[in-house]
Amino acid sequence: MKLAKTDKKQAILDAALILFVEQGFHGTSTASIAKKSGVATGTLFHHFPTKEALLNHLFVAVKQEFADSITASMAQLSADEVAVQLNDDTITGSTELHPTQSLSADVNSFHVENAATLRHSANRLWQHAIDWALLHPIKQRFFLQFSLSSEIDAEIRSQAMSSILHFIIELIAKGQQLNIIANFPLALMLENCHGQYLAAIRYFTDNPQWGHDKTHRDASFEMFWRSMKQ
Repeated sequence: MKLAKTDKKQAILDAALILFVEQGFHGTSTASIAKKSGVATGTLFHHFPTKEALLNHLFVAVKQEFADSITASMAQLSADEVAVQLNDDTITGSTELHPTQSLSADVNSFHVENAATLRHSANRLWQHAIDWALLHPIKQRFFLQFSLSSEIDAEIRSQAMSSILHFIIELIAKGQQLNIIANFPLALMLENCHGQYLAAIRYFTDNPQWGHDKTHRDASFEMFWRSMKQ
């Protein structure tokens, strides 16, 4: 059975993912990728003119899959929380500020409420990101090997960080706006978040017995959160 054009491209990407992780970029030839994917070498070069172009395309594809998974998860969690809130409001009625409360008390309560909400959202995001890595061990290893590799074009890495992982930028910016997250340069904070995540998944890769341990998972988030807080 002949593969469709899109199937051939995906087969090349799937084969490249495994070989790059197992043999490294320089240890993997285009011929070996073509052989493993079941396509002719000419077909591979039709889709990807160079091995470097293939690696960069794969890097963006894996990052996009990761981001789509987290975005979908966060959207579902938000929808569930709104449904719970609506149900609570129906039962208890909405809460209004009592006129005898001071303005400063109102502002402080608002700030704490938003700090707790932001921390809660960040924890959900972090834990889902760890779950995704544990569920996709080959892609996790690809992250660890190539996220900071000089083989990935700087422009491609910047695209992945700023446009694909936009939800992290939004979280940091919101935290800075509310004076919850330190007001350091956004690009630098984004790199720090990325490094913290890579360190965490490296730890859980090397110590799989702790991958689903609540104490270790909570500690990994707490270290991440403290690195950003005011």
